[in-house]
Amino acid sequence: MTKVLEDAIEKVKALPADRQERAAELLEQLISGDAVYPLSDAERAAVRAGLAELDRGECASDTAVCTLFDKYRL
Repeated sequence: MTKVLEDAIEKVKALPADRQERAAELLEQLISGDAVYPLSDAERAAVRAGLAELDRGECASDTAVCTLFDKYRL
């Protein structure tokens, strides 16, 4: 077991039982490859809004994206 994992497990042991259960569930999901992030209603709405924009063709061109990245690139 790596030191990082050992440290994380020690931190989880100090949590209340309900948080330990949640940590165990997340670890099991990660191990099984079934890790799914549950979206909140607000996140789900934002995703739907973004997909609707794409459906309407409302997206930045490659040139616009590159220009923006170049502006802030160090």
